[in-house]
Amino acid sequence: MWVIIDAETALITVIQYLTTFNANNGDKLSKQPLIGYLCPLFFKGYMLTDRQIAEIRTYFSAKKKITLTTHMNPDGDAIGSVIAMMHYLRKKGHEVKAVIPNNFPRFYSWLPGSDELIVYEKQVAAAKAALNEAEMIFLLDFNAFNRVGQMSELLKSAPGKKFLIDHHISPEEGFDYYFSTTETSSTGELVYDFMEITGDLALLDRDIAAALYVSIMTDTGSFSFASNHPKTYYVAAALIEQGIDAERIHRLVYDTFSENRLRLLGYAISERLLVWPHLHTAVIYLTKEDLKKFNYQVGDTEGIVNYPLSMAGVNLSVLITEKDRKIKLSLRSKGEFSVNDLARSYFNGGGHRNAAGGHVYDTVELTIEKVKSVLEKYKEELNYKLSY
Repeated sequence: MWVIIDAETALITVIQYLTTFNANNGDKLSKQPLIGYLCPLFFKGYMLTDRQIAEIRTYFSAKKKITLTTHMNPDGDAIGSVIAMMHYLRKKGHEVKAVIPNNFPRFYSWLPGSDELIVYEKQVAAAKAALNEAEMIFLLDFNAFNRVGQMSELLKSAPGKKFLIDHHISPEEGFDYYFSTTETSSTGELVYDFMEITGDLALLDRDIAAALYVSIMTDTGSFSFASNHPKTYYVAAALIEQGIDAERIHRLVYDTFSENRLRLLGYAISERLLVWPHLHTAVIYLTKEDLKKFNYQVGDTEGIVNYPLSMAGVNLSVLITEKDRKIKLSLRSKGEFSVNDLARSYFNGGGHRNAAGGHVYDTVELTIEKVKSVLEKYKEELNYKLSY
């Protein structure tokens, strides 16, 4: 969805905004894409022009070498959109490889094609070859090069055209094509949209549908947030019409906990939960020792941050996880409170209004203190009660 305003008002707003920004930030302005500054003002996203769509159809009419990639610590939307795109482009006759920065949670390993993903941390040579030999690289579910970790410089310097498909705010510069909007449930839904605008929905099959359903289901918390777009449900229905078993997919993702993962969840809630009633906030923190105690595997903390929001009076939930060299924060909220703004302002991160992430380089104890100190500034904003 675009927010439309008249040209005069738009120009005045942009000039005022950029003048203020330039005064506060010195020469940073020239180093950033203009679009990144316009997005927070009146820009919900930007899509492909008719000319670009025609250009892409022509481009893909002949066999190409294509590589797909996504962000560090890939979640369901990242893995689902990459695998769906891989199957789709192969059906069009292209040579397709997929590179991910590090390993993904094992509860996505049932997806057809997941065993073909090249994991950069384990297969550096194969990943470098896939990126350097690609004529086009699709970047899915992230919009800044630093989101791929150690792959960042390799990805930037790769010679192929770079095609962004993403649903986060303010994409950075450096991409040749942008298919980006915040007004959608997930990157998986945007992959479906891409197939639609290129006239390829006839290529949709059961494997593509399963991967896209995982994308949408996981990035909406089983349709509990980021799911007020009617089109999302039309797309989900179209995927089910391909013969996927939506109930079974839900169970394959959410009902395959190891004993250690379940015990870690119980420990997190019983021993590591802090509740700050005056801030309408709950915090769960996990140390490296906690993770080691429960034989942590990739994906074992996924979803823990959502549990505190089930408490009445809690409008913000924060999960603090200690990693080897930094502290990772996951933030979730109810209602209108923007954890995206909070993460961008204080925790080197961002995301969506109700789901965001960030990181700091500090101890767990100091991170908890910082979170509490920052939230004191939002005390009134967090004091609300949901109503119908």
